[in-house]
Amino acid sequence: MTEQPGPRDTGSTGTTGSTGTTGTTIVLGHVVTPTSQTSSQTPGPTHLDIPDGAVAYAGGTIQAVGAADDVRASYPDAAIVDEGDRLIVPGFVDAHVHFPQVDMIASPGLELLDWLENYTFPTEARFADAAHADATADFFTDQLIANGVTTACVYSTVHPESVEALFRRALENNLRIISGKVCMDRNAPEALLDTPDSAVVDSVDLLERWHQVGRLEYAITPRFAPTSSDAQLAALGEMATAYPDVLIQTHLAENTGEIAWVGDLFPDAVDYTDVYDRAGLVRRRSVFGHAVHLSERELTRLAAAEASIAHCPTSNFFLGSGMFSLARAQELSGLRIGLGSDVGAGTSLSPLVTLNEAYKVSRMLGTPMDVPALLRLATLGGAEALGVDATVGSLEPGKDADLVVLDAHADANSAVLKRRADNAVNTGELLFALMILGDERAVTRTVVAGDG
Repeated sequence: MTEQPGPRDTGSTGTTGSTGTTGTTIVLGHVVTPTSQTSSQTPGPTHLDIPDGAVAYAGGTIQAVGAADDVRASYPDAAIVDEGDRLIVPGFVDAHVHFPQVDMIASPGLELLDWLENYTFPTEARFADAAHADATADFFTDQLIANGVTTACVYSTVHPESVEALFRRALENNLRIISGKVCMDRNAPEALLDTPDSAVVDSVDLLERWHQVGRLEYAITPRFAPTSSDAQLAALGEMATAYPDVLIQTHLAENTGEIAWVGDLFPDAVDYTDVYDRAGLVRRRSVFGHAVHLSERELTRLAAAEASIAHCPTSNFFLGSGMFSLARAQELSGLRIGLGSDVGAGTSLSPLVTLNEAYKVSRMLGTPMDVPALLRLATLGGAEALGVDATVGSLEPGKDADLVVLDAHADANSAVLKRRADNAVNTGELLFALMILGDERAVTRTVVAGDG
C-alpha cells in the first residue's frame, strides 16, 4: 500500500483534480441533473436534460454546464473526454451507510435487534485491529467509487482506529466523507462499550484532527438511543453545542420493537424523537436514519428543527422494519430527505439498486415517485439532507466536479437492460430503466473532484 495522506497536523489538504489548477477538462455526453432552487420569486427549472451536453471543470470545480458547442467555444483549449450519448449525472450521495458492515452484507435477515446482536456487534468488534480497519476501508472506498458514490455519511465503529482508517483512505481519493466514532455505553458487548466521558474525548480528538481536512467532515455519532445512557446522550449534546455546525447522525424509529424498547428505557420522554431532543441532538444537520414509524408530532418537530431523514428502503425491506412514506413526511413537514444504502442491512452499495427499492416503496404506498424525484433523492436531495448542497449534489458552476457516467449498453450490463434501453423513447425512460435494471456495472466513469 502506498503511503496515505495524514490528518490536519500534517498540513495535507488532499488531492486535486487531474488537470491541476490551470487546465480545463470538458466531458461531452447527455447531461442530466437536478438544479438548486435558490429563489422562490424567480424559480428556475428543477432539472436539466441536455442530450448534446457538456460539463467543463478545472481545479476540481465545475466551470460550465450546457450545450456542447457553447461550452467548447468558451474553453477552446480544454482537454476533451467524449462520452458519446452516455448519461452524465451528478456524483451520488449516500446519506446513511456503515462501512464496517460490508463483510456482513446478506447475513440471514432476523429483525433488527436480533440482527445487531448476532451479526453487527461481532463484525464491528474486529475493528479493534487497525490492519483490519485499513483493509476494510480500502475495499469500502473502492466500492463507493465503483458505484458512483462521491459523497457519503458513514458510520464507523466505537474504535477511533476505524474512523482514522476511513478518513485516510477517503482523503487519498478526495471523497467527501462525513463520519464519526460510534458511541455506545450500554446494551452492547463489553468490548464495544465506551463511557460518556471517553466518547466525547475520543470524538473531539478525531474532530480536531480531521474535520474539514480536504473534503472530510466529522459527525457526532450515537448509534441509537438504546445503546446510549441519558448521561452519554447529554454529553454528546454538550459537544454538539460546542460545535454547532458539525453534523449529527443516528438512528430513529426503524423498528416497532426498537420503539417499544426506547419507551422502556426512557419512560419520561414524550416519544423516541424527544429522547434526542432533550439531549440537544435535534437540530439542522441532524440526520436520522430510517424514521419509518414517526408520529405527526415527531415529523413536525424534526421539520421545525430543520433536521433530515435518510430513507433506507433496502434495509427496511431486508429486516422487515416497514416502509417509510417519503410523501407523508414531505407533505406534513417539508423535511430534507436523502437516500441511504444502509449497508450491511442494506443489500447493495449501488444507488441505482437502492432507487429501485425506493420506487417500489412509493408504489406500495400509493405515492409513486417520478424519475426526476428519484434522481434528486440520490443526488441533490442527499446533499441537502447532509447540509453540503452548496458544493455537491448537482452539476452546476461553482460546485465540486463530482460526476458519474452511466452507460446502459456497457458490456457487463444484462442483456435485458441493454434491450430495454434500445426501446427507451425519452431520457426519463432510459434513466428509469437504469434505476430498475442497473447496478454498478452501468457506472463506466466516476469523477471525484475533477479526478477520474
